[in-house]
Amino acid sequence: MIIPKRFSLLKAIILQFLVISTIVRLSLIIWSFNEINSTILNLIRTLVTGVFFDIGVISYFVILFVIYLLVLPNRWVGSFFDKVFCYFFYFITTLICMLSFFAEFTFWQEFKTRFNFIAVDYLIYTYEVVENINESYPIPMLLSIMFSIVLLLFFILRYLKVFSNAFDDSINLKQKLILASLLFVPVFYTAFIKNNGAEWSKNSYENELSKAGIYSIFAAFRNNELSYNDFYITQNLNQSFKILNENLKSKNDTLASSEKYDISRTIKSNGPAINPNVIFICIESLSADFLGHFGNTKNITPTLDSLLDHSIYFDHLYATGTRTVRGMEAITLSVPPSPGRSIVKRIDDKDLHNIGDVFKSRGYSRTFFYGGDGYFDNMNDFFGGNGFDIVDRGRGYLFGDSFTAKRSNIEDNEVTFENAWGVCDADIYNRVIKEADKSYASATPFFNFIMTTSNHRPFTYPDGKIDIPSGASREGAVKYTDFAIKEFLKKAQTKPWFKNTVFMIMADHCASSAGKWELNVSKYNIPALIFNLPGQPSKAIDTQCSQIDIFPTLFGYLNWSYRSYFYGKDVNAFRENDARAFIGNYRKLGLLKGDQLSVLSDQKKVSFYHWDRNTNTLLPEPVNSESYKEVVSYYQTNDFLYNNGFMKETRPLTSSLSFTK
Repeated sequence: MIIPKRFSLLKAIILQFLVISTIVRLSLIIWSFNEINSTILNLIRTLVTGVFFDIGVISYFVILFVIYLLVLPNRWVGSFFDKVFCYFFYFITTLICMLSFFAEFTFWQEFKTRFNFIAVDYLIYTYEVVENINESYPIPMLLSIMFSIVLLLFFILRYLKVFSNAFDDSINLKQKLILASLLFVPVFYTAFIKNNGAEWSKNSYENELSKAGIYSIFAAFRNNELSYNDFYITQNLNQSFKILNENLKSKNDTLASSEKYDISRTIKSNGPAINPNVIFICIESLSADFLGHFGNTKNITPTLDSLLDHSIYFDHLYATGTRTVRGMEAITLSVPPSPGRSIVKRIDDKDLHNIGDVFKSRGYSRTFFYGGDGYFDNMNDFFGGNGFDIVDRGRGYLFGDSFTAKRSNIEDNEVTFENAWGVCDADIYNRVIKEADKSYASATPFFNFIMTTSNHRPFTYPDGKIDIPSGASREGAVKYTDFAIKEFLKKAQTKPWFKNTVFMIMADHCASSAGKWELNVSKYNIPALIFNLPGQPSKAIDTQCSQIDIFPTLFGYLNWSYRSYFYGKDVNAFRENDARAFIGNYRKLGLLKGDQLSVLSDQKKVSFYHWDRNTNTLLPEPVNSESYKEVVSYYQTNDFLYNNGFMKETRPLTSSLSFTK
């Protein structure tokens, strides 16, 4: 069929997008060639699947143009209005595509995936993201290149007479009906094509390369909260709670309630309680393999490596997720990861039982410190709504009326260095010391939760502090992070409250989680230590455990008795076979026990693997009925407890629920 000249620009826009998107995909394939199964058939399938999803993307882009071609009267074809509209549509569409392709390369560099849930979150916080991009990349040059490409493409189409042809032909009713059929293409993709349809391979790189970035980001918008019952495997709820309660038992606790869906336990201490101050440093993106202790030879963490020799530290501790909000969810609430959006970012995130409540019961103040604006990632709302005071670098955002919390701003005269994500680590530590001095003066024990920012792209920090230039590399940011901890501890040692203060250090997540497999296990291993703990010698804990266990373990060392609604446990009170770790991303939910990994997927699937530690590969294993029941019990009950209010300090009675399972 001969395509009418009037449709020449529409055809050119479609072909242009498909060609450039394929070039981007081929570039990413070459970039990641060592990570994929580079057989001819796999490469062909990756490209064909990618083109299929690209067609879906461009079908959405041209909806407006198709409608325009349908409704514009033939007598207006080639008019001034027609030319202005067509030129504008071409330029804006091409520029948006160029910007998205540029963003795909930067996103792939950081996460080794197409746009996903993380990209959706970043779109919400435009200031931090735009500033981060501006500080990380030569934006004027890149924009100049993109505009130049757009102009080049325009002149190529003009040379090929695409525009003159489009303005020199009318269309009849039959041609309009054929054109109108294109509007069914986006309807088809919306109704029947899910983004996970691109996941045909066991290699996660091939799955991501088969996707289209823009299609993926809209899919993430649509699925930012996943209903566990709708998307994941379930079992009889009573059975899940029975299995869970058995697994939550430790050597020194008992169930505290007869309510069917109440997991509360009374934790009993056998010794006298001590009540030191606690300063917890949550370090941005600190993988275990940055430390010399874990095999790194670049000497970028001399302070942390030295601290390990004088601390209780964890050799096999795993982050629950791949983002800061996942780490905060795990640390603060002591629960496994939930599918979709982290609880930290959900609307119903207040008055939840959390580690701060245990400190509150013993008379502690609780303060959350963040070097950026705590509006980012909903941090202020979450911590303020769960009993913490806030110290951050706010830019005017005020709390709502849903909770009461004191908020204190980091003032300009306290800042020596600042980038897109906030003040440097040294500045936030200086403010922590000031607040600790105030608490000591008022004879109030304190729990300070610090979230650092320096170990984050653009990896910039004050000049002259370390021997790696600011902004040069991730290694430089890690080394500065380590340096700032050293300086902080030096200053803290001069304070009268130091001897009675425990310092805990742990990462929120690793620097990267990308890999070939559903869950790249080794990329979840993070460092954690407890320093200056009274009466406790240095010790290596080689038990496999999770981020959710770190504070229950501290409470055990402090000999605290308390009521727990946590999934986390004191590692030193683990029974035989209790060792386990929860790892996941926003769609995959994993349970690691030794070398056995069980993974729940959002297509109501469960997979079992043997993890080879030496090669970090996952070898498929047959279904294990006991592992199946256990992994489902953790995640199904966690979802149920949150959605039915059982995580709140004021809990409903089972009899008040409107359904049973």
